[in-house]
Amino acid sequence: MKHNSKGLRAALALTGAAAATALALAGCASSGSGATAAAAPAHQAHSSATPQVRIETRSGSLGVHLTDASGRSLYMFGSDRPTASTCVSACATYWPPLAAKSGAVSVAGAAKRADIGTVRRADGSTQDTYAGHPLYYYVGDTKAGQANGQGLTDFGARWSLVTPAGEPVGAGGSSPTSGYGAGGPAW
Repeated sequence: MKHNSKGLRAALALTGAAAATALALAGCASSGSGATAAAAPAHQAHSSATPQVRIETRSGSLGVHLTDASGRSLYMFGSDRPTASTCVSACATYWPPLAAKSGAVSVAGAAKRADIGTVRRADGSTQDTYAGHPLYYYVGDTKAGQANGQGLTDFGARWSLVTPAGEPVGAGGSSPTSGYGAGGPAW
Protein backbone atom coordinates (compact mmCIF):
# COMPACT_ATOMS: atom_id res chain seq x y z
CA MET A 1 0.00 0.00 0.00
CA LYS A 2 1.22 3.47 -0.79
CA HIS A 3 0.99 5.94 2.09
CA ASN A 4 1.40 9.68 2.22
CA SER A 5 4.35 9.81 4.62
CA LYS A 6 3.80 13.33 5.95
CA GLY A 7 0.10 12.68 6.59
CA LEU A 8 0.83 9.40 8.34
CA ARG A 9 3.67 10.90 10.40
CA ALA A 10 1.34 13.67 11.58
CA ALA A 11 -1.38 11.14 12.38
CA LEU A 12 1.09 8.90 14.24
CA ALA A 13 2.32 11.83 16.28
CA LEU A 14 -1.25 12.83 17.15
CA THR A 15 -2.23 9.24 17.93
CA GLY A 16 0.85 8.76 20.13
CA ALA A 17 0.19 11.98 22.02
CA ALA A 18 -3.48 11.08 22.49
CA ALA A 19 -2.60 7.57 23.68
CA ALA A 20 0.01 8.89 26.14
CA THR A 21 -2.48 11.40 27.54
CA ALA A 22 -5.19 8.74 27.79
CA LEU A 23 -2.81 6.35 29.57
CA ALA A 24 -1.75 9.04 32.01
CA LEU A 25 -5.37 9.90 32.77
CA ALA A 26 -6.36 6.24 33.06
CA GLY A 27 -3.60 5.70 35.59
CA CYS A 28 -5.14 8.41 37.77
CA ALA A 29 -8.75 7.22 37.44
CA SER A 30 -10.29 4.31 39.25
CA SER A 31 -13.76 2.99 39.97
CA GLY A 32 -15.12 2.00 43.34
CA SER A 33 -14.04 -1.61 42.69
CA GLY A 34 -10.39 -0.62 42.33
CA ALA A 35 -10.29 -1.31 38.56
CA THR A 36 -8.76 1.29 36.30
CA ALA A 37 -10.41 2.59 33.16
CA ALA A 38 -9.07 1.28 29.85
CA ALA A 39 -7.33 3.94 27.80
CA ALA A 40 -8.43 4.47 24.19
CA PRO A 41 -7.05 6.84 21.56
CA ALA A 42 -9.21 9.93 21.18
CA HIS A 43 -10.17 9.09 17.58
CA GLN A 44 -11.82 5.82 18.62
CA ALA A 45 -14.66 7.76 20.22
CA HIS A 46 -15.92 8.35 16.67
CA SER A 47 -15.39 4.81 15.41
CA SER A 48 -17.81 3.08 17.76
CA ALA A 49 -21.55 3.46 17.30
CA THR A 50 -22.87 6.65 18.84
CA PRO A 51 -26.50 7.15 19.78
CA GLN A 52 -27.17 10.11 17.46
CA VAL A 53 -25.19 11.63 14.61
CA ARG A 54 -26.14 14.76 12.72
CA ILE A 55 -24.63 15.32 9.30
CA GLU A 56 -24.40 18.99 8.42
CA THR A 57 -22.72 21.13 5.81
CA ARG A 58 -19.95 23.65 6.19
CA SER A 59 -18.78 26.28 3.73
CA GLY A 60 -15.10 27.10 3.66
CA SER A 61 -12.13 27.67 1.40
CA LEU A 62 -12.57 24.17 -0.05
CA GLY A 63 -16.26 24.72 -0.84
CA VAL A 64 -19.36 23.28 0.81
CA HIS A 65 -18.79 19.87 2.39
CA LEU A 66 -20.24 17.49 4.97
CA THR A 67 -19.36 17.63 8.66
CA ASP A 68 -20.78 16.20 11.85
CA ALA A 69 -22.69 18.39 14.33
CA SER A 70 -19.44 19.44 16.04
CA GLY A 71 -17.97 20.67 12.73
CA ARG A 72 -15.56 17.75 12.18
CA SER A 73 -15.04 17.04 8.48
CA LEU A 74 -16.35 13.83 6.89
CA TYR A 75 -14.45 12.09 4.09
CA MET A 76 -14.98 9.51 1.37
CA PHE A 77 -12.33 7.02 0.18
CA GLY A 78 -11.66 6.65 -3.53
CA SER A 79 -11.44 2.85 -3.50
CA ASP A 80 -14.71 2.22 -1.61
CA ARG A 81 -17.71 0.74 -3.38
CA PRO A 82 -21.35 1.64 -2.63
CA THR A 83 -21.85 -1.73 -0.98
CA ALA A 84 -18.55 -2.02 0.88
CA SER A 85 -15.90 -0.13 2.79
CA THR A 86 -12.36 -1.08 1.77
CA CYS A 87 -10.72 0.81 4.64
CA VAL A 88 -10.01 -1.85 7.27
CA SER A 89 -7.36 -2.65 9.87
CA ALA A 90 -4.62 0.02 9.97
CA CYS A 91 -6.56 2.19 7.53
CA ALA A 92 -9.53 2.39 9.94
CA THR A 93 -7.14 3.45 12.71
CA TYR A 94 -6.23 6.62 10.78
CA TRP A 95 -9.62 7.00 9.09
CA PRO A 96 -12.24 5.96 11.70
CA PRO A 97 -15.61 5.13 10.14
CA LEU A 98 -18.70 7.18 10.98
CA ALA A 99 -21.07 4.83 12.78
CA ALA A 100 -24.34 5.84 14.41
CA LYS A 101 -26.74 3.42 16.01
CA SER A 102 -29.29 2.15 13.51
CA GLY A 103 -31.47 4.95 12.16
CA ALA A 104 -29.92 7.56 14.44
CA VAL A 105 -28.69 9.94 11.74
CA SER A 106 -30.25 13.34 11.15
CA VAL A 107 -29.30 16.02 8.65
CA ALA A 108 -29.05 19.81 8.57
CA GLY A 109 -27.97 22.45 6.09
CA ALA A 110 -27.75 21.23 2.48
CA ALA A 111 -27.32 17.55 3.50
CA LYS A 112 -30.19 15.35 2.28
CA ARG A 113 -31.85 12.69 4.47
CA ALA A 114 -32.57 10.59 1.36
CA ASP A 115 -28.80 10.20 0.80
CA ILE A 116 -28.17 8.61 4.22
CA GLY A 117 -27.58 4.86 4.30
CA THR A 118 -25.34 2.17 5.79
CA VAL A 119 -22.96 -0.59 4.76
CA ARG A 120 -21.86 -3.65 6.71
CA ARG A 121 -18.10 -3.59 7.39
CA ALA A 122 -15.82 -6.64 7.24
CA ASP A 123 -15.82 -6.80 11.07
CA GLY A 124 -19.64 -6.95 11.12
CA SER A 125 -20.16 -3.38 12.32
CA THR A 126 -22.31 -0.88 10.45
CA GLN A 127 -20.93 2.27 8.84
CA ASP A 128 -22.95 5.29 7.73
CA THR A 129 -22.92 6.32 4.08
CA TYR A 130 -23.89 9.40 2.14
CA ALA A 131 -25.03 8.97 -1.48
CA GLY A 132 -23.59 5.44 -1.29
CA HIS A 133 -20.16 6.52 -0.03
CA PRO A 134 -18.99 5.18 3.37
CA LEU A 135 -18.09 8.16 5.59
CA TYR A 136 -14.93 8.60 7.68
CA TYR A 137 -13.19 10.99 10.04
CA TYR A 138 -9.44 11.67 9.80
CA VAL A 139 -7.30 11.51 12.96
CA GLY A 140 -5.23 14.44 11.69
CA ASP A 141 -8.28 16.70 12.11
CA THR A 142 -8.13 17.54 15.78
CA LYS A 143 -10.76 20.29 15.91
CA ALA A 144 -13.80 21.61 14.09
CA GLY A 145 -13.21 23.20 10.71
CA GLN A 146 -10.04 21.29 9.83
CA ALA A 147 -9.76 19.35 6.57
CA ASN A 148 -6.20 18.01 6.81
CA GLY A 149 -7.15 14.76 5.08
CA GLN A 150 -8.39 16.41 1.87
CA GLY A 151 -6.45 15.09 -1.11
CA LEU A 152 -4.30 12.59 0.82
CA THR A 153 -3.64 9.27 -0.90
CA ASP A 154 -3.16 7.11 2.19
CA PHE A 155 -3.86 3.39 1.75
CA GLY A 156 -3.82 3.46 -2.05
CA ALA A 157 -6.57 5.88 -3.02
CA ARG A 158 -7.58 9.53 -2.70
CA TRP A 159 -9.43 10.83 0.36
CA SER A 160 -11.88 13.64 -0.28
CA LEU A 161 -14.35 15.78 1.58
CA VAL A 162 -17.91 15.06 0.45
CA THR A 163 -20.19 17.66 -1.15
CA PRO A 164 -23.94 17.76 -0.39
CA ALA A 165 -24.41 16.23 -3.88
CA GLY A 166 -22.40 13.18 -2.72
CA GLU A 167 -19.38 14.02 -4.88
CA PRO A 168 -15.74 14.41 -3.80
CA VAL A 169 -14.72 18.02 -3.21
CA GLY A 170 -12.63 19.06 -6.19
CA ALA A 171 -14.72 17.12 -8.74
CA GLY A 172 -16.97 18.90 -11.22
CA GLY A 173 -18.37 22.21 -10.00
CA SER A 174 -17.07 21.78 -6.45
CA SER A 175 -13.46 22.64 -7.12
CA PRO A 176 -11.47 23.97 -4.20
CA THR A 177 -10.74 27.66 -4.09
CA SER A 178 -7.71 27.42 -1.85
CA GLY A 179 -5.16 26.87 -4.60
CA TYR A 180 -4.73 23.13 -4.08
CA GLY A 181 -6.09 22.25 -7.51
CA ALA A 182 -7.27 18.80 -8.47
CA GLY A 183 -4.22 17.04 -7.00
CA GLY A 184 -4.88 18.04 -3.40
CA PRO A 185 -2.47 19.70 -1.01
CA ALA A 186 1.19 19.41 -1.92
CA TRP A 187 2.59 17.75 1.18
